[in-house]
Amino acid sequence: VIGGDGRFYNREVIQKAIAMAAANGFGKVMVGQGGILSTPAASHVIRKYKTFGGIILSASHNPGGPHEDFGIKYNAGNGGPAPEKLTDAIFAKTKMISSFKIADIGTVDLDTIGTVEAGGMTVEVVDPVADYAELMESLFDFDALRALFTSGFRMRFDAMHAVTGPYAKEILENRLGAPNGTARNFIPLPDFGGHHPDPNLVHAKHLYDEMMGPDAPDFGAASDGDGDRNLIIGKGIFVTPSDSVAMLAANAHLAPGYKAGLKGIARSMPTSGAADRVAEKLGIGIYETPTGWKFFGNLLDAGMATICGEESAGTGSN
Repeated sequence: VIGGDGRFYNREVIQKAIAMAAANGFGKVMVGQGGILSTPAASHVIRKYKTFGGIILSASHNPGGPHEDFGIKYNAGNGGPAPEKLTDAIFAKTKMISSFKIADIGTVDLDTIGTVEAGGMTVEVVDPVADYAELMESLFDFDALRALFTSGFRMRFDAMHAVTGPYAKEILENRLGAPNGTARNFIPLPDFGGHHPDPNLVHAKHLYDEMMGPDAPDFGAASDGDGDRNLIIGKGIFVTPSDSVAMLAANAHLAPGYKAGLKGIARSMPTSGAADRVAEKLGIGIYETPTGWKFFGNLLDAGMATICGEESAGTGSN
């Protein structure tokens, strides 16, 4: 699986990755349409289609552009970030590289959904939103959410011209019936509109100001470059990342996907103890890890935790 947050040089790197995969004997590569694929969506695609792993092109909340940041992440076959054992092995291999293979296959069309052959390898361009939207519909009560929006509930989601814009338009406005304009800055841009796609009170101040204003919507949110970190703001109240994890855990049972309860909660060391109190109340385990998503993977895979979160506003579940 290959995709990214749409930042500058995203398409070029995808073309190189496809050509190198073809030269090294891969049978199939799945690519998000337009080179777009959020980190959570890539994780789901990896798991759903049981792929070898996935390359995600992103520098997270850092700026994009010709003179800005670029990054490459590798998610393993479980959909999660590569653990230290794997990244250490990759690093060791990089010190031994003396040559590399790349196929002369020309430019692959990344914008048309479908399958093409390239250098003896199948390249499937997939709708980056469809599978993820279906996953969300299986986890959350979309009928209840549609009724909520029909009742006049108002929200604002700022995609910050990063990867989550197409997801917000499809899920919030098209599937849940939220009013047009609920999703803002929803077109991914190579330079994120000249801003940092960092969902905090500095770079999403316009959202904060709106939520604190006299005509504030009922709920506000924003996400980062690749869609794995978030900002939550209520009408007239800011929710800290630590409290966000705790509130999600405390109320998860209300969503169909979590109605059976949580197996545990995992949080990074700098994250506050709010989640610990929720875990104690629910009678489930609480696990403290070093900072970094890769440390949550083992707990999720072992079935010891269901929800995890960190101090930099990243939250997720198994």
